[in-house]
Order: sequence, then C-alpha cells, then structure tokens
Amino acid sequence: MPGPYGDFFIINSSSMEVSDEREREMATAMLPHLVRNLRRDLSLHSIQTLPSLRRAFSLYDQINLIDNVPEDQLRFQGYSDDGFTVNGVKYEGGVLCAGNLILSWFPKRFSDITTDSLSVFKFLRPVPEILILGCGRLIQPVDPELRKFIRSSGMKLEVLDSRNASSTYNILTEEGRAVGAALLPYGVSS
Repeated sequence: MPGPYGDFFIINSSSMEVSDEREREMATAMLPHLVRNLRRDLSLHSIQTLPSLRRAFSLYDQINLIDNVPEDQLRFQGYSDDGFTVNGVKYEGGVLCAGNLILSWFPKRFSDITTDSLSVFKFLRPVPEILILGCGRLIQPVDPELRKFIRSSGMKLEVLDSRNASSTYNILTEEGRAVGAALLPYGVSS
C-alpha cells in the first residue's frame, strides 16, 4: 500500500526497534526512493531569493508611474550641463520648483546661493516640507546661515548633486509630498 511519499513508508526512527534483518533491509532499500522524492518536492517549491537593491530599482522603473502624473504636476524628464527639461520644456540655468510653480533661478555657482536667492520659499503656501538643494555635479557643504534660514522657513533640507536631486524631486512629488527644489545645472562644479 503506497504511503504519503510514494511507494514506501516513513519509518519513525524513535520507535524503530528493528530486530528483524528483513525490516532493516527494506528500510535501507527505501532510502534512495525517499531522497529522490524529497528532491523532486523541493524542486517544485524552490526558494526564491529577494531581489537585490539594484534589481528592485529596475523593477520600479518598469512600473513607470511617472507617465501617470497629473498634467499640472512638475516632473523632471532630463538634465544637461546647462539646464533641465521639465514637462517637455527645456530650461537653461538653475530652476526653483514647488507645487506646480517653476521659476528660472539666477545663481550661477553654489557660492552664489544665499538666503535672498531662496526667499521665495518664505512666501509659498503650503510651505514645502522638504527643500531639495541640487548643488550641480558635486555635493557641497551648506553655509550654516543658509541652513538656519531654511529651518526657520519650516522646511527640512536635502542636499544632493543635481542629477539625483531632480530624480528625488520626481519621486517625492509622485508620493504626494509637499516638496520644493532649488537646482543648479549639472555642469556646475563649484
């Protein structure tokens, strides 16, 4: 009579008091069948590993939520050494973004960024919860006075190179977060 794993029985080793040589031979003969059937069962239920972080991002890219963004929402579609493409429009130089507002921004170098150049964020309502500062090609240390100004405006500061800053802006706006961005062109290196 077949057992639950094919044409053999599972022998409980704790109650296995085999005094008869025949039973011992039968158990030994069934061992290869047991191993073969267990291997077959394992291959049917293979363990899948979690995707690596790199693979997870590529899966996210394949979902392509960006194409489903409302028309009045800003999204960066490209960047170059001298500007950005936002909603199909090429902007030369730096840009300030918040909500559905985009402005050309006058600083040419990171050292030109002052509280005056960011003062528009003092008057925006609702105030963005995060200000993404795109430094150009390389991340730069932010002046303590500038940090204090941003904090006093009620925003948190995220400092990134401009390429990653534009991507981060897209992701946060897709999530529905109130976010602002002040981005220098990627070609700016100091």
